[in-house]
Amino acid sequence: MADLKSLTSWADKKTEGPILDQLTLDEPWAMIEYFAPTYRLSGSEDERKCVDYLTGKLTEWGVPHTLHEPTLFVSHPISAHVRTEGKDGKQYEAKTPAMSVSTDGELTGELLYIPGNAGGFVLGDIFAVGIDTGNTSIAGKIVLTEGFAMPGKVQDLMKGGAIGGIFINPGQNIHDGVCTTIWGAPDFDSQSRQPSVPVVAINNPDGQELIEYAKTGGKISIHTKLDTQWRQIPIVVADIPGTEEPEKYVLLHGHLDGWIYGVADNATGNATMAEIARVFWANRDKLKRSVKIAWWSGHSHGRYAGSTWFSDEYAIDLYNNCLAQVNCDSPGARWATTYNHLSALSETEDFVTSTITDVTGIVPEPERPPRAGDYSFNQIGLTGFYMLSSTMPEEKKKEQNFYEVGGCGGNIGWHTKDDTMELADRDNLIRDIRMYAASVFRMLNAPVVPYNYKTTVADLRSTLEKYAGSAGDLFDFTPVRTALDALDGALDAFYASVPKSASLGDAQTDAINQAQVRVGRILNPINYSRMEPFRHDPAMTVAPLPDLVPALSAGKAAGDPAREGVLVAHLTRGQNRIVWALQLAREEVERATV
Repeated sequence: MADLKSLTSWADKKTEGPILDQLTLDEPWAMIEYFAPTYRLSGSEDERKCVDYLTGKLTEWGVPHTLHEPTLFVSHPISAHVRTEGKDGKQYEAKTPAMSVSTDGELTGELLYIPGNAGGFVLGDIFAVGIDTGNTSIAGKIVLTEGFAMPGKVQDLMKGGAIGGIFINPGQNIHDGVCTTIWGAPDFDSQSRQPSVPVVAINNPDGQELIEYAKTGGKISIHTKLDTQWRQIPIVVADIPGTEEPEKYVLLHGHLDGWIYGVADNATGNATMAEIARVFWANRDKLKRSVKIAWWSGHSHGRYAGSTWFSDEYAIDLYNNCLAQVNCDSPGARWATTYNHLSALSETEDFVTSTITDVTGIVPEPERPPRAGDYSFNQIGLTGFYMLSSTMPEEKKKEQNFYEVGGCGGNIGWHTKDDTMELADRDNLIRDIRMYAASVFRMLNAPVVPYNYKTTVADLRSTLEKYAGSAGDLFDFTPVRTALDALDGALDAFYASVPKSASLGDAQTDAINQAQVRVGRILNPINYSRMEPFRHDPAMTVAPLPDLVPALSAGKAAGDPAREGVLVAHLTRGQNRIVWALQLAREEVERATV
């Protein structure tokens, strides 16, 4: 092969073009309009109406599909309020997130204000940031702070012994959410992390009043009521077989449930996947590999319960046969004219950039996926791309005075009653449908799976040097550097050996493709997971090369033999895990190199 660009930018325009031209807004827009008035709590009657509509359409089009109905752990918020104590007590509107705790009436306690991240909402922090209490004890208090009621913050409340939490959202509307760190259904290892304190969210104007009230030393009462239980939820999976390598497939997926009306998050995504199912089924004779298209419940109210169930139930098949998982969330939103903040594992960055630029004319800015979305497959090493879709430019956000949110193309109607038809945009939606369809089609038909692990090695090397700079002389990372160099050299020879005339069914091409997939299975867990295979990390940030993150604390350990000893032991074991993985990846590449 002359260069890697020809691998990652592969396209069969003659076949792809007519398929993309068959994509229209007729069925997608009708589906969005049907979904728009429904309130799709996981396992609810409204959600079931939408499942019936979806499966009815798949049946009408002839698309093979299966309706799974696992019993999973989900939480429906019912009511909440906040009330100041005393003769002039005032009641405030509030929302409690899914997986919070019911108060059985009201819970009263001293209100303590801990400044949070007001005005500094960063996308990754939405899902990760905690509460910095400093030296202030929060034990026995109801804590008031800025931000979304996300799992990192609630976990800090629990650790500090607070009896409740009130979160001041950044705008006029209160955002719904889910506050547990447990990813999917709890098991014996994770069930102790179930939230144990009631928490609520309030809007910003009310929050400012309560900050002043907290300064007086007053007491506060909070009320929360939830229906949290194991219940059946629907998961719809369409299966469209390929003609040449049907056992290999791409998993295109997104969540069916949502908050209140959930038009741009995620009725637009549901409709996008349905339209791709319709057109790909009609053109199934042109697909070389298979595609599975999955609509999950349990995303919003069970912390990705549906996709986690699928990851557990079909783990071995996913490990052996899934080329990529492609997440479809919040496409086609109002003012969403960029693909900035678009998630992609590093080996897919060149492919993603080439495809999006080619199909839409927009140059994307792919970045590391946060521990969010329905990325329920990291621990088994699946390569993935996209989480959220197009988004509005930073200039537009500033013009609208928008703060950062986790969907809806950047519109702050995300997870509020304002996520209505107004947030869907026809032109942006058809562009995004075409983008998703082209991305999946190219992955299905590319003779060689279009990954570039040279980018992955460079990414790992950059991370390593950051940690090494912090560790200084305390720890020697030479073994990792050596292993990275060896893998990098092996990849040079591997990609040079890819024939220009590669075709599916050819023994050499099959070996190359197996290596392309297997290397991801080996490298992705060490970069995106702390857990053993087939277990799920908490819904908290997983830093790059997480086994080496403690190197950043080397300065605090300097001169303390006990702390230095623990740090060196941890880094030694972490380095061993990484070197071992790099060695396995190199051996995989070398076996496939001719």
